[in-house]
Amino acid sequence: MYNQVINNTTELIDHKFKNGTFGFFDEDNNKYFSINNRRYLGNKYKLNSFIKEIITSECGDFDTFADLFAGTGAVSSIFQNKHLILNDILYFNYLCFQTWFGVENYSLEKITDYINQYNEASVSEDNYMSINFSDTYFSKKNCKKIGFIRENIENNYKANLINYRERCVLITSLLYSIDKIANTCGHYDAYRKNGELNRNFELSIPKINKNNIENEIYNEDINILVKKISADIVYLDPPYNSRQYCDAYHLLENIARWEKPDVTGVAKKMNRSALKSHYCTTKAVEAFEDLIRNIKAKYIVLSYNNMANKGNERSNAKLSDKEIIRILESKGKLKTFSQDYKAFSTGKSNIEENAERLFVCRCY
Repeated sequence: MYNQVINNTTELIDHKFKNGTFGFFDEDNNKYFSINNRRYLGNKYKLNSFIKEIITSECGDFDTFADLFAGTGAVSSIFQNKHLILNDILYFNYLCFQTWFGVENYSLEKITDYINQYNEASVSEDNYMSINFSDTYFSKKNCKKIGFIRENIENNYKANLINYRERCVLITSLLYSIDKIANTCGHYDAYRKNGELNRNFELSIPKINKNNIENEIYNEDINILVKKISADIVYLDPPYNSRQYCDAYHLLENIARWEKPDVTGVAKKMNRSALKSHYCTTKAVEAFEDLIRNIKAKYIVLSYNNMANKGNERSNAKLSDKEIIRILESKGKLKTFSQDYKAFSTGKSNIEENAERLFVCRCY
């Protein structure tokens, strides 16, 4: 039945696409989405042209690109023909990387069939999602369906009906579709009271491009990982301030892990103590210095904005320019480039002349 097996030596999706309100539609009217169809704090998708131009002009030709605070993976998508090394401490991002950049074969026909079945399913029984999250980020009806789909994906994987990459693709579809309808401002620190809950919930198919078969994907502490890998270019986009990503995206992390933990508080957060990043704390300088010391690369490219003292206390950057320059210059010859952009703000910060900077270090 599932004979349309996708491998990494062919173009993965060769349909003729037309634009839609969310991604693309193919000739059979199946709905697709791309890597950038997602809300994420600090997403560099709109800066990709700037990043690509600087890396291309300063670093020349290269084979291996390591994106080690990879987030959505948007920057890695610039260099999809290269040997990519991606890492993120959050498991839900890791699963998405497996979808967009993984190398295991998968059946597009099987994925499409499952997604069509999920979209047509009507769910009446309560589950982990409806018991814990009804009428918060989603309606009770949508929570029942989200919980049913996630449980079904896991059961099918354990029964060997889908392989690991297919599991990741289906979970990615679920996560992107959840993000599209969530009753939030783009993250899950809180939900909107009296917000729109009954939005239409529908899964779409990831539009995946051809990948390099040498790609490596990790879900590790970056300071430990760099001691085990090397690359021509290491790209770093660490958190800038005290806002922990595991707090902002706890719900997506919970669904991805599917361990069904207890949740507490108004925002219904699970225990996230193991996911806290030193780069959001007073330990940021120490962690950054240790990281740079242990990187094995020809070039280090650091993306960091100029929010040092421009926002409220939570928004201010944990690494000063003075510290960044001192640490990177101990590793090699440094150049700095910048581009203006509109920063994320909750309305409490007076942010003017905000810029994203690229610090390009040619290592000794």
